[in-house]
Amino acid sequence: MVIKVFLASSSGSTAIKKKQQDVVGFLEALKVDYTQLDIACNEDNRMWMRQNVPTEKKPTNGIPLPPQIFNEESYCGDYDTFFDAKEDNSVYEFLGLPPPPGSKEAEKAQIVENGTHAEETIADENVDESTEVPVEERNGNAHGEEEEEGEGGEEEEEEVAEGEIADDEATEGETAGDEAPAEEEEAVEETDEVTEDTRARAEEEEEQEEADEDREEEDLQSEDEEEAEVQEEEEEDVEETQEEEAE
Repeated sequence: MVIKVFLASSSGSTAIKKKQQDVVGFLEALKVDYTQLDIACNEDNRMWMRQNVPTEKKPTNGIPLPPQIFNEESYCGDYDTFFDAKEDNSVYEFLGLPPPPGSKEAEKAQIVENGTHAEETIADENVDESTEVPVEERNGNAHGEEEEEGEGGEEEEEEVAEGEIADDEATEGETAGDEAPAEEEEAVEETDEVTEDTRARAEEEEEQEEADEDREEEDLQSEDEEEAEVQEEEEEDVEETQEEEAE
């Protein structure tokens, strides 16, 4: 199985260049065998990519932008789906490849596979512990009665001590409850500030990427128009030549 990455070597979009470098660099870091196919210098590569990207995965204008990733003839996805798989440690699954032993993705799959068995084992252990015979029954009733008679006075003292400890814990709980709201308010304020900064930064990046993508689409459309004009001119030249020969 060969991974195919369709790129545009002469793209004027900074955002597209960054995405292409991110995909290629990560595949090289994972030591995944892949092939780069340039759509800027090879018309066949461009047409094949456009025809084999599923309709539901294409943008509204119908022209998919690089990078686009395939496993042989099977479509894997674009940069956004690749990025999501990378964040989720599931790149090999995204590419349709088996994860190598020792990788995070292989460990994750092993945990999921063995999860049910582990839960059943823990449940069995809990059942065994819950059915243990009480200490009094193992040692005999007579011994248990002697302990109860001898510890009658000590139990009263323990109850008084436990009551005092419970009062102290309740007082500490009330004090902690008064301090907790203030700490929670400070944490909420800091979180709101971080969220606003992150949201603003993300909006700026999205606007920049959209502008770059629009520019790339315009360049591709201009190239298609130029090719069409050149073809029309060639056809007109052929027609004129035929007319001259006929005369």
